[in-house]
Amino acid sequence: MTVTIKELAQSLDARAWGETDLQVTGAGEPAQTEPAGPTGGQIALAMAPKYAEALRPGCIAILAEGMEPEAYGVRAAIFAPRPRLVMAGLTRAFDQGPDIEPGIHATAVIHPTASIGDGAAIAPFVVIGRDAVIGANARIASHVSIGRNARIGSDAVLHAGVRIGHDVIAGDRLFVQPGAVIGGDGFSFVTPEESGIEEIRRTLGARANITTQHWTRIHSLGTVELGDDVEIGSNATIDRGTIRATRVGSGSKIDNLVMLGHNVVVGQDCLLCSQVGIAGSSTVGDRVVLAGKVGVSDNITIGDDVIAGGATKIFTRVPAGRVILGNPAVKMETQLEIQKAMRRLPRFAQQLSKLQETVTRLLEKG
Repeated sequence: MTVTIKELAQSLDARAWGETDLQVTGAGEPAQTEPAGPTGGQIALAMAPKYAEALRPGCIAILAEGMEPEAYGVRAAIFAPRPRLVMAGLTRAFDQGPDIEPGIHATAVIHPTASIGDGAAIAPFVVIGRDAVIGANARIASHVSIGRNARIGSDAVLHAGVRIGHDVIAGDRLFVQPGAVIGGDGFSFVTPEESGIEEIRRTLGARANITTQHWTRIHSLGTVELGDDVEIGSNATIDRGTIRATRVGSGSKIDNLVMLGHNVVVGQDCLLCSQVGIAGSSTVGDRVVLAGKVGVSDNITIGDDVIAGGATKIFTRVPAGRVILGNPAVKMETQLEIQKAMRRLPRFAQQLSKLQETVTRLLEKG
């Protein structure tokens, strides 16, 4: 795929400079991007002065507004008013996605009652169950399985090895990375008598008689519902609900190795980073950002626009708009003060020891 600097700038709603008829064949980092040939070449992502220092004379580049292309010796440039947004458009333009031939491969196993939309591409060894519906222009890579009565919207991209359980409903433009599992059973069990977990929740830690207990499965009769433009990372897992659905709102992005328990509700345009774990029946509002390794206890409500820093552990309700950090989670500014105080503890211990020695001497003299 090739486009000219002028065409690429127009598609990105950005300003072009220099030899705008040069063709762009791909993108690279400044230090690895060769000078452009007679017709063009790769475009260097040099969207800050510290990156542009590595540019070679004769390159073509994306620069930030305010940077001087003449100073870097480039032949052509695209100016990015918001560099990472331009980068998103650029990478989208050159991403060919998984290599899936048009049509349905002969080795795919598709139930006769399943419905496949126009323009869908289905790779080898895909299995699609009874009454499943696949939207138009979907691209389904090899070894994907889609359960009975699942509904996948148009323009979906499912990478290799994705598992979509029965009755799962997904909107348009679903994007799932390899190995993700959507719609497995929730982790829900019960004992005939009060369990140890129930006891310590009631008593806050005190144990009475510890007895043998056997766990009985609570089956998951609900499903998973995903909105439009949801993206799910590699080896992420989303469990189906017990009775009602586990839900993820439109526009939300879920990173690799994220775990959503049964009955969890995630709002719109959320960002859940790697190794986030949300326990069953918790509710997450719109535009929430949970950084890596954030843990959310069960039956917790997190308000809209909350941001939780890395490794935060959330055990109680979080009001809308709050920025939190730490274990247990507190306001970020409070956690920073806690960290400062902890760094001072060795000095405080030394001072306390000296004070104790002084008091002891005074008492001995008295």
